[in-house]
Amino acid sequence: MKTLWQHCHVASMANGSYSIIEDAAIITSAGRIDWIGPRGSVPDIAVEQRVDLGGAWVTPGLIDCHTHTVFGGNRSGEFEQRLQGVSYAEIAAQGGGIASTVRATRAASEDELYASALRRVRALMRDGVTTLEIKSGYGLDLDNERKMLKVARRLGETLPLTVRATCLAAHALPPEYKERSDDYITHICEVMLPALAAEGLVDAVDAFCEYLAFSPAQVERVFIKARELGLPVKLHAEQLSSLAGSSLAARYHGLSADHLEFMTEDDAIAMAAAGTVAVLLPGAFYYLRETQLPPMDALRKHGVKIAIASDLNPGTSPALSLRLMLNMACTLFRMTPEEALAGVTLHAATALGLGDSHGSLEAGKVADFVAWDIERPADLAYWLGGELDKRVVRHGVELTD
Repeated sequence: MKTLWQHCHVASMANGSYSIIEDAAIITSAGRIDWIGPRGSVPDIAVEQRVDLGGAWVTPGLIDCHTHTVFGGNRSGEFEQRLQGVSYAEIAAQGGGIASTVRATRAASEDELYASALRRVRALMRDGVTTLEIKSGYGLDLDNERKMLKVARRLGETLPLTVRATCLAAHALPPEYKERSDDYITHICEVMLPALAAEGLVDAVDAFCEYLAFSPAQVERVFIKARELGLPVKLHAEQLSSLAGSSLAARYHGLSADHLEFMTEDDAIAMAAAGTVAVLLPGAFYYLRETQLPPMDALRKHGVKIAIASDLNPGTSPALSLRLMLNMACTLFRMTPEEALAGVTLHAATALGLGDSHGSLEAGKVADFVAWDIERPADLAYWLGGELDKRVVRHGVELTD
């Protein structure tokens, strides 16, 4: 069915800018955009349905390209401890930190993980999110990584949401591999990745390259195996120290390198040449009270595409609002509202390998968009929290509560 959506203004985000169309119209059919442009230039073709958007501002559906949405347990108690002066090392020695999330995730059933993740995903969807990446990485063995990835697939099948599943088995060292990190990397490469890929549960492979996680050499082994399996890679890199992980991701034509507070200009040059997206995570920066800003000038200078994501996770960014991340990107990282919106639309789509089909409102692309009752696109980064009035359209169909 062809539908004409009209009486609206559009920030199409084509080419990563607002690319505004005043008094616009959009024609959709079969889940795609057939035509978009000024209302006065609508082609003379038959449409079965006309929808008045009431003067709304229309943007692409928002894309959260880095989340750890599926997990067991709750770490608010650790948050309280840290605010009372207990160090992360002390919390870890008490069995806290990521180890506590691993225990809780392993103990939870698939249904329990699905139910808890569903609440978090619905919160993101209420913010206008239509595409979501979900990482594993709290199972750290084959059965539990499989369980997490199956939950991610299930969320995508049961919700009006596009979900990309990323295997992050190289997230931390599981207790059964204590002081045997090379052996664990071997297990990931020889057992876990081949099995999970064969089951169709993996869209991309991620790792955590950091002194408290895995070395660049260990990460490269994971990347080599991912390439053998035909899977794209991405990387948690340069969050706490400079290990040239982002340059490593670029050498393997990674979809993205994420965090990046300690990246260098050489890393930015390598990422630009490879087309690797820089995914910035202001929620974690804020939550951990970091002071080292990502090198924004270097990223801009070399034309690296910059995405923004929630990094939703139980330990360092329990963020349930992608729009709040837009404001944080502007206030903390000195981005413009236009850059931030591009970071959760076109550039976020590119970070998921979906840039050809998602992230901007252009003919031929998927008809995912949000009609916002706002005065201008910058309002999306301006308002702190709350729920903005909106109408969400996915695959050309308006969603209802």
